[in-house]
Amino acid sequence: MSADFLRYDCAPLAREERAVLTGRDGTSAASPEVAAEVTALLARVRGEGDGALREFAARFDGVTLDALEVPRAAWRAALEACDPALRAALERAARNIEKAHRAFLPAPVQAEIEPGVTVGRRPEPLACVGVYAPGGRAVYPSSVLMACVPARVAGVREIVLCSPPERATGLPSPLVLAAAELAGASRVFALGGAGAIGAMAFGTASVPRVDRIVGPGNAWVAEAKRQVSGVVGIDSPAGPSELLVLADAVADPRAVARELVAQAEHDPDASSLAVVVGAAAARAVAAALREEAASCERGEIVARSLGARGGVLVADTLAQATDFATRFAPEHLLLVVEDPAAALEAVRDAGAVFLGASSSVAFGDYLSGGNHVLPTAGFARTTSGLSTQDFVRWTQWQRVTSAAAASLAADCALLARAEGLPGHAAAALGAGTKGNR
Repeated sequence: MSADFLRYDCAPLAREERAVLTGRDGTSAASPEVAAEVTALLARVRGEGDGALREFAARFDGVTLDALEVPRAAWRAALEACDPALRAALERAARNIEKAHRAFLPAPVQAEIEPGVTVGRRPEPLACVGVYAPGGRAVYPSSVLMACVPARVAGVREIVLCSPPERATGLPSPLVLAAAELAGASRVFALGGAGAIGAMAFGTASVPRVDRIVGPGNAWVAEAKRQVSGVVGIDSPAGPSELLVLADAVADPRAVARELVAQAEHDPDASSLAVVVGAAAARAVAAALREEAASCERGEIVARSLGARGGVLVADTLAQATDFATRFAPEHLLLVVEDPAAALEAVRDAGAVFLGASSSVAFGDYLSGGNHVLPTAGFARTTSGLSTQDFVRWTQWQRVTSAAAASLAADCALLARAEGLPGHAAAALGAGTKGNR
């Protein structure tokens, strides 16, 4: 990459631009070494249960665990000890997330297909879900809120949270515990990594088996979720954070640069890109990005991220930029253009879209109420961000009146016989006869 962060003209880039620009090609496959190690760890959890989990805590976290579960009193103590201003901010975030996700609650639906034929669907909360909260390079109480609050709003009866213990205390981060208390988690376990995922997927003497596992994590956690996905449900594959900014001549270059730096500071593997309409505007954004990156507090992480997977691309027109965005399918898409609402209509695939410079992605990460657990690596083409929909299953039901049964019976029997299923034909004809009404 050149010193001013200008990288490519986006016009000639084909669908392969994701791998070219970020090193991630739209797959969630781990390296063979990580996959093999995770397979071995999961096998031990399945075979040895709590014993394996205690050994993993000693090996990976440097902690001797007498009990895997964290007492509720420790959560409450963590919340009481929280700085009052920080607690107020967490409470505000929890309120906003709850309000937004109550608005997103799925509702029962039904339709009359023909006279006397009614088909419906009814949402039912999952009985037990597992939430993973990372605790390695950084701690994310916001992710605890983003997962636990929608689950509670959806009506999940038991919400199990796993987060790795800190060496000094043998407990998860106090911020994670405080968020668990605010969010309405049911149980918390001091477990991290692939072992925690295996415990929630298979169940142990201490950890209940869950119906779905959600939440971000490192490569081992992501691979463990992939491997247990045939046993329990999981959310969409999650990788390092991604941001794509579409900007035009009206955009403040420094505001665009700040957004790019904000996402780059997550992780050296994060991807922060801008597509700017016009070469002059793109050069201004690149210059601002150079200055912002040089002065930020997490400069080493930002430099590694932007150097490998960041930068500024040039588009000739806004239509070209929005077409690129749809092909790229980013986790976060920020529209800093003259008419963000019109640009939104032109973009199809993105995890979450932010309209205008004042709609900072940082607000979405914490306070504006939408969910920040979003698909990455191009999976926005096929999956959605976390919501109450992830914590329910649907029961379909049907009602056919006697008169409608008489109307359907002959055609149903024809179709059944065509498929070589005479029993189906007999059942349909029997249901449609007067004597069965």
